[in-house]
Formats: sequence, structure tokens, C-alpha cells
Amino acid sequence: MSLSFDLLKTEGRARRGTLVVNGITIQTPVFMPVGTAATVKGMTSTQIADTSARIILANTYHLALRPGADVVQKMGGLHQFMNWTGAILTDSGGFQVFSLAQDCKISDHGAVFRSHLDGSPLELTPEKAIEIQEKLGSDIAMCLDECPAFGSSPEKLQSAVQRTINWARRCRDASKRKQQSVFGIVQGGTNLNLRESCAKELEKLDFPGYALGGFSVGETPEQMVAALGDSASFLPEKKPRYLMGVGRPQDLLNAVEQGIDMFDCVMPSRNARNATGFVASGKIKLRNASHRLSEMPLEEDCPCYACLNHTRAYLHHLFMADEMLGGTLLTIHNLTYYSRLMAGAREALENGTFASYRRDCLARMEPGT
Repeated sequence: MSLSFDLLKTEGRARRGTLVVNGITIQTPVFMPVGTAATVKGMTSTQIADTSARIILANTYHLALRPGADVVQKMGGLHQFMNWTGAILTDSGGFQVFSLAQDCKISDHGAVFRSHLDGSPLELTPEKAIEIQEKLGSDIAMCLDECPAFGSSPEKLQSAVQRTINWARRCRDASKRKQQSVFGIVQGGTNLNLRESCAKELEKLDFPGYALGGFSVGETPEQMVAALGDSASFLPEKKPRYLMGVGRPQDLLNAVEQGIDMFDCVMPSRNARNATGFVASGKIKLRNASHRLSEMPLEEDCPCYACLNHTRAYLHHLFMADEMLGGTLLTIHNLTYYSRLMAGAREALENGTFASYRRDCLARMEPGT
């Protein structure tokens, strides 16, 4: 098998582990930067690695449209194409079933999209989603799933869960690339009965890892936390657990407490491009005039390139002048912040002090950040 997971220590439901995929070692809990189109926007692969990232995420739907899976395959796969030596996880396109619902028709066979680029049709069946991901050459591939919006009717949730199970079976059967590990995705919204039944059916398919999809799709953070712990507990204990698309620092800490090992979100990079930095006390808006003459780094104890070399005044200037370097420097910082947050969680779990680490981190964050 190309993937192994060792559960090293627990504190309550929280877990400390080591994930090894195709010889690449990843310490968990871990945050994965999002490189939708084979790039974390504004970042070189070296800059990504310098934030301590060992695994990133890329998007099947977007790469299938541009440049096309065949192009990436001919260029040696995603690792060679983008010069990335860490691990890569590709999503399946299932989230686009939710986010591009107005341009998507779904049936038991699969989903048909209208390209957001030129309106041309793109069909994603479970078999096609696996075929594309195998051509992309990622280390971890996700099953195609149906992600219902929060507030969907019980009938819609039940239908999405059953379709997700059926598609997962077809994805498993279509998978041929031994170097690629396929993860199943559990759906069910905040309905714990549906979450449990979906998890049990997917466990029978014996995937090497499991994800929780369908969170952060309209529910409040409180509603998510209320359902998350039990939803995670339904997943196999000895396999990695991945919470898809959730990215507020508070939510990551709360999800680690509930037993999640892996995270991804565009939040640190998207916020950076909009002049918002993450620090221990919450968020800093770099366009605010209060930073115009500040000689401080973004965060005093941060080892990232931006904090070691530049002041808040310089970052403020870059954003006010609409210079692209501002987004790059702030992305470096934000991804480093997320990496340090998870490193702190891992250390606390090793020491048996995660509960106090989480409590202290949350207490430092200003309300509303």
C-alpha cells in the first residue's frame, strides 16, 4: 500500500499521528494549503515548502478544464509539472456539484457541468473523476460525492448519502493506480443518523482514509461543532480523518479536539490577497491607516520571510499601491501561521496538554475574528 497511518497518541478524542504516503512523511494534525490550479496563488513551490507544508491540495474540476488532465500527464504529473516534492491530494470535483449547482445537472450516473470558462460541457462520473486524478498523478485522490447544502430536506440528504455511497463503490472499483490512495467521503449534513449509516457503508469498502464532507456549507460554527465530534467518531480509528474545506483557526482547533487529522481551506491565501493577516490575537487588516508608520513585523515571534524582513508599514504600502508582492508576502505569513498552529497542537498532544493549548489559543483570539 502507498499509504500508512500510525496513531501515536490521543487526548480525549484529539489525535496525534504520522501519515506516510509514497515515502513522504506528514505529521498530523496537519493543514494542507490549497493549490487549486496547480499553484498556491502567488507562491513558488520553494516558498510553499518554507512554510513547513508537506502536502497540498489541487482541484480536479479546474485542472480538467485547464490545462487538461492529458497535458498534466504528458508533463510528468502534477509533482513534476509544478515542481513540488511534497505530497498532493486532489479533490474529486464533488464540491463543485455544490458550489456550481446552477451550472450542474446531477443524476445517479454522474454530474454534468457547464464550464465556467467557455460554457462547454464537462461530465464527471465516478469513473471519470478517478481517471482524471490518476492522470494528474496525485498521491491521494478523493471519491466523487454529492455535497448537499445546509438546510436541505431529509429526502435530499438521504438521496445525497445514498448516491455518495454508490459513487464511492464505483470509484473504488475504477481505481487502478497503485501509487494513489483513494479516500471515501462521508456525507449526511448535521443528521448524525445519516452520517453514521454513510460511514458504516463506506467502511465496508475499506478505503485507506476517510473524509467528512458537507461541513461549512451554510451551517453555523456552533452547529458544525455539535455534529462534528460524533461524525468523526463514526470513522475508522486507525485511518486518517480529513475534514474538507474548513479553515478558521478556531474551527481547526475545535475539530482537532473532536478527532480530525487533516484540513484544507483557501482561507489563509484568499485572506492574504485581501490584505488580511492571521496572528495569535486574530486578524490584522493591513490596509488600515494605523499600520502606515508601524515598524513592527506582522507578528513578533513569527519565523516567516515576511516577518523577518518587512514591517507592517511596508506591507501596508504594498496593498495601498496594489502591488502583487503584498499578497505573496502575506500568504507566506498566513500559511506559516496555520502550520505553526498545527505544530503547536501536535506538540501539546505529545505532552498531554492539548486542552490547555486549545483554550489558551482561543482566549487570545479577539471576539469576532
